[in-house]
Amino acid sequence: MSVFEHINGGGYEQIVFCSDDHSGLRAIIAIHSTALGPALGGTRFYPYRNEEQALVDVLRLSRGMTYKAAAAGLDLGGGKAVIIGDPKRHKTEELLRAYGRFIETLGGRYITAEDVGTALEDMDVVRRESRWVTGCSHTYGGSGDPSPVTAYGVLQGMKACLLEVFGDPSLKGRTVALQGVGKVGHALCGHLVREGAQVTVADADVDNLARAVSDHHVQTGDPDTLHAMEADIYAPCALGGVINDDTLSELRCKIIAGAANNQLARDEHGDKLRDLSILYAPDFVLNSGGLINVEDELRGYNRERAMKRVEGIYKQLQHIFTMSQEKRISTARAAMDYAQERIRKISRIRLVRTAEYGPSSDH
Repeated sequence: MSVFEHINGGGYEQIVFCSDDHSGLRAIIAIHSTALGPALGGTRFYPYRNEEQALVDVLRLSRGMTYKAAAAGLDLGGGKAVIIGDPKRHKTEELLRAYGRFIETLGGRYITAEDVGTALEDMDVVRRESRWVTGCSHTYGGSGDPSPVTAYGVLQGMKACLLEVFGDPSLKGRTVALQGVGKVGHALCGHLVREGAQVTVADADVDNLARAVSDHHVQTGDPDTLHAMEADIYAPCALGGVINDDTLSELRCKIIAGAANNQLARDEHGDKLRDLSILYAPDFVLNSGGLINVEDELRGYNRERAMKRVEGIYKQLQHIFTMSQEKRISTARAAMDYAQERIRKISRIRLVRTAEYGPSSDH
């Protein structure tokens, strides 16, 4: 499939390929939509097998950001970026600054933040070349690492799921299979343990796993089979596509609620989860806490205000669950319908405002 077939098939606005021989930078920035505002989404630094895999990932991720921002009620569009390479070997100051210069050329159509393989200190380096960066340190007026806030939002969403399934939002005594204990997963693990949940974790990165065990005294499982563990909640917090043709029949949980993006390999897998009576918390609603947090930086960061809005994920999911029941559709489709409807309505309002208050053509 050609690049233009990828773009036209998904309604993408712009794809930018970034290459800098001096630093070795190879990156792709995808802007899916600016209908509600500038496209905001993190930069993923990952050792993709090839450019095709990187392109497919950045397109999926940027599309998800459009719906995440819309469902969260933010005046933002959807975008994402990937840097091809091993962050432990290839990440350098010159590469990150070269990347920052590419971001600056987009003039604010794309605003970046951290993601898998990047961290707060990386955003500070990028910020030296471009003003269109969030999730920076307080030195640059940022809110710091958004991962703990994302984890807090996932916790709120889990409680909404428990209320829906069991009639009680308490995590005390509930079993959670937590897959992936990187930055967000580690913070979420701490919340769950403090709430009294029985947590089993798995991660392909032995350092992440060791830190979770040391800090939170949790049980460990096999990364390849954790999804099949009998648990109240299965929480995917690593990479996407974990709900697929192979894993669906092996699931033994009552709820799927995790921080990973694009957990469903295909949209119809959400329908199959409904058929299996497994409650799915749509990932782009559940994990929107980090986006809500960095969006607040654009108006002058206020942590109390940001955290209050993140707590709203609880009620947002309740609304999605009600829509799902009333329409007799999966929660995944209900969330998508909700996001698309907001984009349609608000985009129309923006067009009207432009016509009413834009520059006059009479002179």
